[in-house]
Amino acid sequence: MRVAALYDVHAMPTALGAVLADLGDVDAIVFGGDVFLGPQPSETLELVRAFDAQFVRGTCDREPNEWVLANLDAEAVEWSRSWPTTVELDGVLYCHASPGSDESPILTAASPQDRFDEALVGVDARLVVAGHTHMQFRRDRFANAGSVGMPYEDEVAAFWAIVADEIEFRRTPFDVERAIAEIRASGWPTAEEFVNENLLVPPSRAEATAHMESLA
Repeated sequence: MRVAALYDVHAMPTALGAVLADLGDVDAIVFGGDVFLGPQPSETLELVRAFDAQFVRGTCDREPNEWVLANLDAEAVEWSRSWPTTVELDGVLYCHASPGSDESPILTAASPQDRFDEALVGVDARLVVAGHTHMQFRRDRFANAGSVGMPYEDEVAAFWAIVADEIEFRRTPFDVERAIAEIRASGWPTAEEFVNENLLVPPSRAEATAHMESLA
């Protein structure tokens, strides 16, 4: 199978729309969690529901904040809360942070091997695909697909993956000026902060890695 792994969209429909137009020939789509937390939850909901996709619950889907609750109806909120914590397709296990948790352990390209070993105890899948830390990398049987809507990759673009026999990391450009205008018009309380830190300046992968490893 060719599976599109789309993680950490964070309610960025401009980025997501560009990725969906860039999918090519795939057999399945997996949204890997943290879909609606961000500037445009309702527009993102409309996009994801237009596709026959599978969904993995992320931290922010489990505990939506006030902005998400105000912008999605109760049915959509409960739908996202009900997503499974893992999905398995073609021998590949899709989860948000790790097979056992949607938030731990923190795994980055700089994490020690024993943290990966602990996360994969009892997991027989040939590959585990996760997100949560918003940076693409692979370590043996574990891979992070990256983030569509809030990547920490030293570049403003959408990052995702195609999973088949191996994992192929993808990067899709999107209309950044349009995204900025829509976010500023959305009424999202943290719109200007997000624009300044994620779209006008690309977030640093090195800084994000160091911060996450300090939390771990």
